[in-house]
Amino acid sequence: MNMLATLNPEPGTDAPAPLPAPDSRGTLLIVDDEDGPRQSLKVIFKGDYELLIAHDGATAIDLAQRHPVDVAVLDIRMAGMSGIEVLERLKFVDPNLEVVMMTAFETAETMKQALRLRASDYINKPFDVSTIRAAVARAMDRRTLAGEIRKTMAQLEQLQKDLNRQKLEDQIIRDRGEIYASIIHDINGPLTIISGQIQMINQHIEARRTLLGEDLEIVKDRLKRLTRQVTACIEISRRYLQFLRQSPGDNPRVWINQILGDLEGLLKVHPSTRSNQVLIHPLPEDVTVLANGTDLIQILLNLTLNALQATPEPHRVEISGQLLNHPMDVAQFRESPGEQFMNGDSLKGVAPLLALSVQDNGPGIAPEVLPRIFQPFFTTQPQAQGTGLGLTIVQRLLNEAHGALHVHSQVGRGSVFTVYLQARTATPAPTLI
Repeated sequence: MNMLATLNPEPGTDAPAPLPAPDSRGTLLIVDDEDGPRQSLKVIFKGDYELLIAHDGATAIDLAQRHPVDVAVLDIRMAGMSGIEVLERLKFVDPNLEVVMMTAFETAETMKQALRLRASDYINKPFDVSTIRAAVARAMDRRTLAGEIRKTMAQLEQLQKDLNRQKLEDQIIRDRGEIYASIIHDINGPLTIISGQIQMINQHIEARRTLLGEDLEIVKDRLKRLTRQVTACIEISRRYLQFLRQSPGDNPRVWINQILGDLEGLLKVHPSTRSNQVLIHPLPEDVTVLANGTDLIQILLNLTLNALQATPEPHRVEISGQLLNHPMDVAQFRESPGEQFMNGDSLKGVAPLLALSVQDNGPGIAPEVLPRIFQPFFTTQPQAQGTGLGLTIVQRLLNEAHGALHVHSQVGRGSVFTVYLQARTATPAPTLI
């Protein structure tokens, strides 16, 4: 049997705990310092709503803090805390609470105060049953509708986040597809040489039963070249398969000069480099960083393309690195009209660190635009030329690598994007010729 959660505390008595309100019934809070109106409202609404009844403002606020309330009916003139004060404090507890005010002493000032505090209705005493029923019903309807709107908005917001995340992941997949296409291109180079060398060997030995002298030396030389190229193909395949198989928990490492070499190969065939100058400076002494190799290439590629596309006018882009053998205090980076620092919380700042910079001498980024460049889908490019996801992807991948990014830009002087990653110094791997 459904029981009413009815409270009717009197001075000096403890209020019994109400029963939880069923989902299908709204909860009505009745606040009046006179017993007559309280009892009348209780009789009117006891079959319609779950009731919470209070004889003063302090009790009403306590009830609202302990129980969800949909609508409150307040008397404006009460001993101690006035109805206007109770209205204000109830709105602080729940800004979406609907309130119906009652008074026998209506003034323009009290009406103005009630409206300012967003009371939903204003009833004069003495009231008739139909009037108070209609006022509370309207307030309940508004409460229900507002709740449905908030729920719908939350669902739409979550859907938008899901769509944005999916678009971001799709863009990452497309970017990686381009990288893997370049891997095939890199492997095709050695394979072409291998094919040509095999044809030359066949030509030397096809009509000969034995190989002596100069012919033997030519074949030996060609076989050595073949071995180097086959080894190169194996190393390229092995390296990128390793990158592909790594997960965030694998503590991956990658050699920086190898990444810079791969980046150079990617950029050679990219349309954005045709009218611009791209300079890539390898490290004097190679180091490794704690990052997934494919992700790091994607980070540097996105930053470089962003620099190349900063203006249609011919300009220069330089990629370089510097090993930092001292701890870095991320607090030194402060945002300003020409400075942005991203993912500082994820960077430990413990030496050694590697700073990889992508610098251009383009037009720079306007101070009002700079804070927005990492927002998803924000782009200054024409709609058909930019997705607005490149820098968002950089931020996401850096977060996974526990790296940080500092941006310095000055209008008319260009921009510098500097990536900071945890580094490890060691004897570099042998370079294949």
